[in-house]
Amino acid sequence: MEDEKIKDRFRDKDWNEIKSNDSWAIFKMMAELVEGFEKLAKIGPCVSIFGSARTQPDNKYYQIGQEIAYKLAQKGYGIITGGGPGIMEAANKGAFDANGKSVGLNIDLPFEQQSNPYIDPDKLINFDYFFVRKVMFVKYAQGFIVLPGGFGTLDELFEAITLVQTHKVGRFPIVLVGKSFWGGLLEWIKSTLLEEKNISPKDIELFAIVDTAEEAVKVIDDFYGQFLLKPNF
Repeated sequence: MEDEKIKDRFRDKDWNEIKSNDSWAIFKMMAELVEGFEKLAKIGPCVSIFGSARTQPDNKYYQIGQEIAYKLAQKGYGIITGGGPGIMEAANKGAFDANGKSVGLNIDLPFEQQSNPYIDPDKLINFDYFFVRKVMFVKYAQGFIVLPGGFGTLDELFEAITLVQTHKVGRFPIVLVGKSFWGGLLEWIKSTLLEEKNISPKDIELFAIVDTAEEAVKVIDDFYGQFLLKPNF
């Protein structure tokens, strides 16, 4: 009965063809997963850096993102970004300037985005599926650095917090950069989510908020000085 209702919405299409196309899409998803696993498994410890694609080079957060990536790359971390402009470009540039590993997980979008020029040519991976791309961000990252951004940045941030909260991955540092930007969100989390008992007080400890590149890098360093973690897979 449910199939019949759905068929009515696609009267001008062949229903069997629609279902067949859905099945074949699985192989494309698998291909993206395999390519990502094969390339990223060889890179070693990395930190994923997130933020708006719209941030310009003269913005302070662009400069902080570049500095964070530079400092982390000097410490031996590879840098993973979404591969586009803005904060992503800043982070890849920081890794590039420090002669570190610079990874870009680019996504095919209708109006954006082009990959930035600071990604190592052998470490640029293009994705059609957001969910496959997010698997790569988490699976191969030893930490998340989150600078100001929009819906996409929030999506990646809350997915990471949820995975750690539910013990689907081992705990890793999640660092939000920019107290003035993230402060309102933190207050809402405390005054609404916590007050309504939708989260526990310990959940707020799953992430840190800092203002400077030095503070962000220190959170990563301090975390791995205290915990012996298994990989996130």
